Amino acid sequence: MLHRYSRTSRPCTLLNQRCKPTCRQRFRCTVRASVGPSQGMGVSPELKSAIDKFIADNKIVLFMKGNRMFPQCGFSNTCVQILNTLSVPYETVNILEDELLRTGMKEYSQWPTFPQVYIDGEFYGGCDIMIESYTNGELKEYLEAALNS
Repeated sequence: MLHRYSRTSRPCTLLNQRCKPTCRQRFRCTVRASVGPSQGMGVSPELKSAIDKFIADNKIVLFMKGNRMFPQCGFSNTCVQILNTLSVPYETVNILEDELLRTGMKEYSQWPTFPQVYIDGEFYGGCDIMIESYTNGELKEYLEAALNS
């Protein structure tokens, strides 16, 4: 497997490899190492474990096309704008960087499209659900409860 991070970066505690020190980067390294021959045959146990851990370690996770600074689709941008408007801390994962992660997330969540939002360890929904719940005020209440738990 080709590992694309520099020698000067710090070791990844998840895989004992070198990667950037951010949570998102370690997650990407874990995903790259854990997916493989099982593509198209369900989510591998290693990928499921890596996703479970990342979602459990972060209260709000947005799996999206692009990142919060450069969303690469309108639906992803809408979710970023909603979360930014609510001023909540969240992590983003760019699913365009890894096709195996992209297909694995679809199988993991049983949701065919992106973005996918996870709040407090559980799948919340996509852009349409975010818009609806933001508009009627439910999202703000849900996020407050999740962040205070």
